[in-house]
Amino acid sequence: MDAVDALNEIAFWLERGRAATFKVQAFRKAAAAITALDAGEVAARARTGRLKSMKGIGDRTFEVIRQAVDGQVPDYLADLRGKGAEPLASGGEEIRAALRGDLHSHSEWSDGGSPIELMVAAAEVLGREYLALTDHSPNLTIANGLSAERLREQLDVVAGINSNGGGTRLLTGIEVDILESGVLDQEPELLDRLDIVVASVHSKLRADRKTMTARMLGGIRDPQTNVLGHCTGRLVEGSRGTRPPSEFDAREVFAACAEHNVAVEINSRPERQDPPDALIQLALEAGCLFSIDSDAHAPGQLDFLQYGAERAARNHVPADRIITTWPVDKLLAWAGKE
Repeated sequence: MDAVDALNEIAFWLERGRAATFKVQAFRKAAAAITALDAGEVAARARTGRLKSMKGIGDRTFEVIRQAVDGQVPDYLADLRGKGAEPLASGGEEIRAALRGDLHSHSEWSDGGSPIELMVAAAEVLGREYLALTDHSPNLTIANGLSAERLREQLDVVAGINSNGGGTRLLTGIEVDILESGVLDQEPELLDRLDIVVASVHSKLRADRKTMTARMLGGIRDPQTNVLGHCTGRLVEGSRGTRPPSEFDAREVFAACAEHNVAVEINSRPERQDPPDALIQLALEAGCLFSIDSDAHAPGQLDFLQYGAERAARNHVPADRIITTWPVDKLLAWAGKE
């Protein structure tokens, strides 16, 4: 087995299982450390033990590499594959099987942990027809949001990746901040070039109900917006602690989503579970479309769609109202891009 592939697959399974970041990065860094070496050199250094002296190679990663170059599936990887055979969520199997794509993901260009290429490779392994790359916009400096110049550079990278073929189409996109004024945080000309625009609120989440409603309505009414991301901003678990949902007029917001053809995101991150079930029901009543998205910041997190599928099924969301079950041509026609 190729040692780099083994290390990256281990990182994938650890990410999927929500392991600590430092543990995941040990395998990602080891994979990066030996990528520049040809397979013969990796094997020779592993068998003589010289590989241990390389920066980024620890005892566990050395063991994985040594077993891989000896033609074995490393024991640690075999164990993780066995655990990964179990689904992440119980329920939602029909919706999960119907999902074709994912419209919310991040790479190392903003606050994700992996190169774009690794995100696409993982999406392909998971059978995704398409994946939208939606790194953050400039206002979110804490997440290394993309300036207009950097976003233009990224569009060229995406075009290059798609030109190489492959089973997963990488869609251009952004998770753009809805600023306090209700304006989207990127140049309109650039937003017009993107396949998918996910608009989200990331700041001043404790604003009063009237202020937050007006802010969200501004973003929803912008003709460039396709998806309203994690609408309450809540956190229900995880290393960042918990955060209550923001307050807004949900009926007015979801009516605007239905009127302006903006899908409501069912964010699949376990720490978000956003919107809450009661708001999913209100969005259903309003006639909204939905987008089940992973909000993945690492390759293994792309499989979090299982959590979103379970929540959609539990709330009786029809599959035909979930835009991520649509073929890519239908999706892009709906978004006004084809």
